[in-house]
Amino acid sequence: MDVRRSIEALWRIESPQIIATLARQIGDVAVAEDLASEAFVAALEQWPSGGVPPRPGAWLMSTARHKAIDRARREETGRRKAALLAADLDDRAPDTAEQALDRIPDDLLTLAFIACHPVLAPESRVALTLRLVAGLTTDEIARAFLVPSATLGQRVSRAKRTLSEARVPFEPPPAEELPARVGAVLEVVYLVFNEGYAATSGDQWVRRDLAREAMRLGRVLAGLLPREPEVFGLVALMELQASRFATRTDADGAPVLLEHQDRRRWDRTLITHGLAMLERATGLGRPLGPYTLQAAIAGYHARAATFAGTDWAGIVALYDALAQLAPSPVVELNRAVALLHSDGPQTALAVVDSLLDDRRMARYHLFGAVRGDLLLRLGRNTEAAEQLERAAELAPTRHERRLLLERMTKALAEHPPDG
Repeated sequence: MDVRRSIEALWRIESPQIIATLARQIGDVAVAEDLASEAFVAALEQWPSGGVPPRPGAWLMSTARHKAIDRARREETGRRKAALLAADLDDRAPDTAEQALDRIPDDLLTLAFIACHPVLAPESRVALTLRLVAGLTTDEIARAFLVPSATLGQRVSRAKRTLSEARVPFEPPPAEELPARVGAVLEVVYLVFNEGYAATSGDQWVRRDLAREAMRLGRVLAGLLPREPEVFGLVALMELQASRFATRTDADGAPVLLEHQDRRRWDRTLITHGLAMLERATGLGRPLGPYTLQAAIAGYHARAATFAGTDWAGIVALYDALAQLAPSPVVELNRAVALLHSDGPQTALAVVDSLLDDRRMARYHLFGAVRGDLLLRLGRNTEAAEQLERAAELAPTRHERRLLLERMTKALAEHPPDG
């Protein structure tokens, strides 16, 4: 690996910690990121000729802090802050390095809370988290979400400006706000994972790059919040779902439904780790949250040797609990699929039809896909064809559109329209 590639790899590894530490010291996330970027630019200028230092992370941190001092001294209002930074930099007490290392987890966690602050719009939280906490570049995030780099850059810049204008302090949320704020961070991580698990745009249905970043973020959070069961529940959920990636699409990139996946190709390492995380979540002795319940559902699938051998009654029971804890039409739709395999299509269709008046389902392609499948099973072929055609029109990727249209064509060929 050449020096430039080494520096780019170090950016992803070291930048979140550097930004977090600087943000705590100077109280400004935007300035902290600028300083970290300047340190990496300095590395790009100096390391190719001088070589990578023995402790590159420490070199980058020291360079960024010196640049903070230089910047503060150039600003009249920043001279006092410069003096404070300089005093901290010159402190050579024997335990200073250990104390600094001890603070890194706290700083990183605080940075995650800041990136997912309620004053930011959801899309801004996602972009800022991937930029500051995951260490992705603006170009990488833009490619991941299929938007121009300039658009993504503006989104990140506006988010940092919003944090500054709203005077959001660099500190952990108070105890009474912690559950909600942890939930906001987990929501962002899961949004990133879901975009990788089933893309909402573009030609690729599965985006492993995004899913990997989300799992990496989840594991970081699990290390920072060892007493929060929902963090482990989310990691378990993501890993159990990701274990099926190799079988979720065929050689042409078209979706392969769970029923037809080759379970021998599921990633057993991810399954083992995911089930261990699920056990960790349930072992903390707290009521199960939405992510842990969904992970438990994924656990039933992971343990089943065959699709037919799945404990569908157990999955329905978990969906019943999830519907009470986090009610939504999507949960009801997934519950209906489980009911199909435990109680039959008529029971499942009754649940799906209870959602017909929900406007959110009118634009959700999987609603039509599920309802069309249930109607076919009940011999209502004309209605089924209409549902599958409508679902294909709404499908976000061409592969899903093709799959739905193929199902419609095959169903009509095997079961001519009734009436």
